Amino acid sequence: MKHINIAIDGPSGAGKSTLARLLAQELQFIYVDTGAMYRAVGLYMARAGLKNHDVEGIVRLLPCVRIELRYENGMQEIFLNGENVSRAIRTEEASRWASDVSAIPQVRAFLLDAQRDMAKKGNVIMDGRDIGTVVLPEADVKIFLTASSEDRARRRYEELREKGEDVVYEDVLRHLLDRDAQDSGRKTAPLRAADDAILMNTTGNTLEQSLGALRAVIKEKTKHVV
Repeated sequence: MKHINIAIDGPSGAGKSTLARLLAQELQFIYVDTGAMYRAVGLYMARAGLKNHDVEGIVRLLPCVRIELRYENGMQEIFLNGENVSRAIRTEEASRWASDVSAIPQVRAFLLDAQRDMAKKGNVIMDGRDIGTVVLPEADVKIFLTASSEDRARRRYEELREKGEDVVYEDVLRHLLDRDAQDSGRKTAPLRAADDAILMNTTGNTLEQSLGALRAVIKEKTKHVV
């Protein structure tokens, strides 16, 4: 039986993780949040006292990192060396660390095999920044999800405020633009749409509107009942 692989790429704050998670629940697919995996690597390095520019130190400590995705109470949780870090990785600092470590070829290689192995074992929806171009170039469906930088920053700002973080919108926007530039400009697996990806701009959309648009694309491309 052939497994269905769906790749959703796009910049920070485009809504990839939320939409991919909801669609995976509907379809009963495995949801793989690759961004969370990079955040977990970054969290480990930050806790180890490294600086984000210490590439040699980060590569040296990679063998100490063990990342697991588990489902608990119907939710996907990410574990770092046995600790549930699902909440700890959702900070602005973790976001910056994720961008920094994801630019390191050895880190990408470290996680690549695990990501591809997940896709071989079942139907998956995987989101990130290079899923359709590098991780799953043969995916059945490739979607590049984006929105205006202001809209993405607003969503991120509201998400952080709901979690109790004291953030300023202008700072969130600046960090988002900095990450866009870093992710798009890196030499290893830069952020870009695959040539055969479907481009989808969600600026101004409600969650339900974006979800409906993605659902329609997946249904058309896979003929899967959703």
